[in-house]
Amino acid sequence: MDTPYDMIAKVPSFTLTSADVRAGEEMPSAHASGVFGSGGEDVSPQLSWSGFPTAAKSFVVTVYDPTAPTGSGFWHWAVADIPVSVVSFATGAGADGAEMPGNAWQMANDARMRRYIGAAPPPGSGRHDYFIAVHALDVETLGVDKDTTPAFLGFNMAGHTLARAVITPWFGA
Repeated sequence: MDTPYDMIAKVPSFTLTSADVRAGEEMPSAHASGVFGSGGEDVSPQLSWSGFPTAAKSFVVTVYDPTAPTGSGFWHWAVADIPVSVVSFATGAGADGAEMPGNAWQMANDARMRRYIGAAPPPGSGRHDYFIAVHALDVETLGVDKDTTPAFLGFNMAGHTLARAVITPWFGA
Protein backbone atom coordinates (compact mmCIF):
# COMPACT_ATOMS: atom_id res chain seq x y z
CA MET A 1 0.00 0.00 0.00
CA ASP A 2 1.29 3.43 -0.87
CA THR A 3 1.42 5.88 2.00
CA PRO A 4 1.01 9.66 2.05
CA TYR A 5 4.74 9.84 2.79
CA ASP A 6 5.61 8.21 -0.54
CA MET A 7 4.58 11.42 -2.30
CA ILE A 8 7.39 13.20 -0.44
CA ALA A 9 10.11 10.60 -0.94
CA LYS A 10 10.21 6.85 -1.33
CA VAL A 11 12.72 5.51 1.19
CA PRO A 12 13.65 2.02 2.39
CA SER A 13 11.40 0.32 4.90
CA PHE A 14 12.04 -1.42 8.21
CA THR A 15 9.86 -3.41 10.60
CA LEU A 16 7.11 -1.87 12.73
CA THR A 17 4.87 -4.08 14.86
CA SER A 18 2.20 -3.51 17.47
CA ALA A 19 0.58 -5.71 20.07
CA ASP A 20 -2.51 -3.48 19.83
CA VAL A 21 -3.20 -2.69 16.16
CA ARG A 22 -2.59 -4.53 12.90
CA ALA A 23 -2.15 -3.35 9.32
CA GLY A 24 -5.34 -3.77 7.33
CA GLU A 25 -7.45 -4.56 10.40
CA GLU A 26 -9.96 -2.46 12.29
CA MET A 27 -8.43 -0.49 15.15
CA PRO A 28 -9.74 -1.62 18.55
CA SER A 29 -12.04 0.95 20.12
CA ALA A 30 -9.57 1.73 22.96
CA HIS A 31 -7.44 3.49 20.32
CA ALA A 32 -10.37 5.49 18.99
CA SER A 33 -11.25 8.88 20.40
CA GLY A 34 -13.24 9.53 23.52
CA VAL A 35 -12.50 13.25 23.29
CA PHE A 36 -14.31 13.44 19.93
CA GLY A 37 -17.05 10.94 20.70
CA SER A 38 -15.98 7.86 18.78
CA GLY A 39 -16.49 5.64 21.82
CA GLY A 40 -12.79 5.13 22.51
CA GLU A 41 -10.31 5.97 25.21
CA ASP A 42 -7.60 7.86 23.25
CA VAL A 43 -4.98 5.24 24.21
CA SER A 44 -1.96 5.22 21.91
CA PRO A 45 -1.06 1.75 20.63
CA GLN A 46 2.04 -0.18 21.63
CA LEU A 47 4.74 0.10 18.94
CA SER A 48 8.06 -1.71 18.40
CA TRP A 49 10.51 -1.19 15.54
CA SER A 50 13.63 -2.92 14.26
CA GLY A 51 15.78 -3.33 11.17
CA PHE A 52 16.30 0.41 10.65
CA PRO A 53 19.54 1.70 9.09
CA THR A 54 22.58 1.77 11.38
CA ALA A 55 23.13 5.39 10.30
CA ALA A 56 19.90 6.42 12.08
CA LYS A 57 20.43 9.00 14.83
CA SER A 58 16.83 9.55 15.96
CA PHE A 59 13.20 8.67 15.26
CA VAL A 60 9.91 10.47 14.82
CA VAL A 61 6.55 8.75 15.39
CA THR A 62 3.44 10.05 13.64
CA VAL A 63 -0.20 9.02 13.30
CA TYR A 64 -2.04 10.58 10.37
CA ASP A 65 -5.47 10.28 8.73
CA PRO A 66 -5.16 11.73 5.21
CA THR A 67 -8.89 11.39 4.49
CA ALA A 68 -10.22 13.44 7.39
CA PRO A 69 -12.62 15.98 5.87
CA THR A 70 -10.34 19.00 6.29
CA GLY A 71 -8.56 19.35 2.97
CA SER A 72 -5.29 18.56 4.75
CA GLY A 73 -6.07 15.39 6.71
CA PHE A 74 -5.68 15.16 10.48
CA TRP A 75 -2.54 14.58 12.55
CA HIS A 76 -3.46 12.49 15.61
CA TRP A 77 0.00 12.19 17.18
CA ALA A 78 3.57 13.30 16.59
CA VAL A 79 6.62 12.62 18.75
CA ALA A 80 9.95 14.17 17.73
CA ASP A 81 13.59 13.70 18.73
CA ILE A 82 13.23 10.10 19.94
CA PRO A 83 16.73 8.79 20.79
CA VAL A 84 18.01 6.02 18.51
CA SER A 85 18.34 3.77 21.58
CA VAL A 86 14.53 3.76 21.97
CA VAL A 87 12.89 1.06 19.86
CA SER A 88 9.42 0.82 21.37
CA PHE A 89 6.59 2.71 23.00
CA ALA A 90 4.29 1.03 25.51
CA THR A 91 0.52 1.12 25.16
CA GLY A 92 -0.61 4.53 26.41
CA ALA A 93 2.77 6.23 25.93
CA GLY A 94 0.97 9.11 24.21
CA ALA A 95 -1.08 10.12 27.26
CA ASP A 96 -1.43 13.76 28.19
CA GLY A 97 1.66 14.77 30.16
CA ALA A 98 3.41 11.44 29.59
CA GLU A 99 7.16 11.54 30.12
CA MET A 100 9.03 10.87 26.89
CA PRO A 101 12.46 9.21 26.72
CA GLY A 102 15.58 11.38 26.44
CA ASN A 103 14.85 14.64 24.63
CA ALA A 104 11.75 13.29 22.86
CA TRP A 105 8.61 15.39 23.04
CA GLN A 106 4.99 15.28 21.96
CA MET A 107 3.95 18.12 19.73
CA ALA A 108 0.44 19.45 19.53
CA ASN A 109 -1.74 17.44 17.16
CA ASP A 110 -4.40 19.02 14.95
CA ALA A 111 -6.69 19.32 17.99
CA ARG A 112 -3.89 21.40 19.61
CA MET A 113 -3.38 18.75 22.31
CA ARG A 114 0.11 17.46 23.16
CA ARG A 115 -0.99 13.85 23.26
CA TYR A 116 -2.38 11.01 21.19
CA ILE A 117 -5.94 11.53 19.98
CA GLY A 118 -7.62 8.37 18.73
CA ALA A 119 -9.51 7.69 15.54
CA ALA A 120 -12.50 9.98 15.15
CA PRO A 121 -14.02 9.80 11.67
CA PRO A 122 -17.17 11.90 11.32
CA PRO A 123 -20.37 9.83 11.33
CA GLY A 124 -21.21 8.54 7.88
CA SER A 125 -17.73 9.22 6.45
CA GLY A 126 -16.93 5.52 6.14
CA ARG A 127 -13.61 3.79 6.65
CA HIS A 128 -10.54 5.89 7.45
CA ASP A 129 -6.98 4.53 7.24
CA TYR A 130 -4.61 5.60 10.02
CA PHE A 131 -0.97 5.72 8.94
CA ILE A 132 1.13 4.95 12.01
CA ALA A 133 4.73 5.63 11.06
CA VAL A 134 8.18 5.53 12.58
CA HIS A 135 10.66 7.65 10.64
CA ALA A 136 14.40 6.92 11.02
CA LEU A 137 16.36 10.17 10.66
CA ASP A 138 20.01 11.02 9.99
CA VAL A 139 20.07 13.72 12.71
CA GLU A 140 19.66 13.55 16.50
CA THR A 141 17.23 16.46 16.41
CA LEU A 142 15.43 18.39 13.72
CA GLY A 143 15.76 21.51 15.85
CA VAL A 144 12.15 22.53 15.31
CA ASP A 145 10.34 24.81 17.73
CA LYS A 146 8.04 23.28 20.37
CA ASP A 147 5.12 25.09 18.70
CA THR A 148 5.81 23.41 15.35
CA THR A 149 2.88 21.70 13.66
CA PRO A 150 3.10 18.07 12.56
CA ALA A 151 2.91 19.23 8.92
CA PHE A 152 5.94 21.49 9.40
CA LEU A 153 7.71 18.64 11.19
CA GLY A 154 7.13 16.54 8.07
CA PHE A 155 8.56 19.29 5.88
CA ASN A 156 11.71 19.33 8.02
CA MET A 157 11.99 15.53 7.99
CA ALA A 158 11.89 15.36 4.19
CA GLY A 159 15.65 15.68 3.64
CA HIS A 160 16.60 13.68 6.74
CA THR A 161 14.52 10.50 6.45
CA LEU A 162 16.71 7.43 5.92
CA ALA A 163 13.90 4.88 6.17
CA ARG A 164 10.30 4.59 7.31
CA ALA A 165 8.11 1.87 8.78
CA VAL A 166 4.34 2.12 8.51
CA ILE A 167 1.39 0.08 9.68
CA THR A 168 -2.11 1.11 8.65
CA PRO A 169 -5.10 -0.02 10.70
CA TRP A 170 -8.49 1.49 9.94
CA PHE A 171 -11.54 2.71 11.81
CA GLY A 172 -14.97 3.43 10.41
CA ALA A 173 -17.89 5.60 11.26
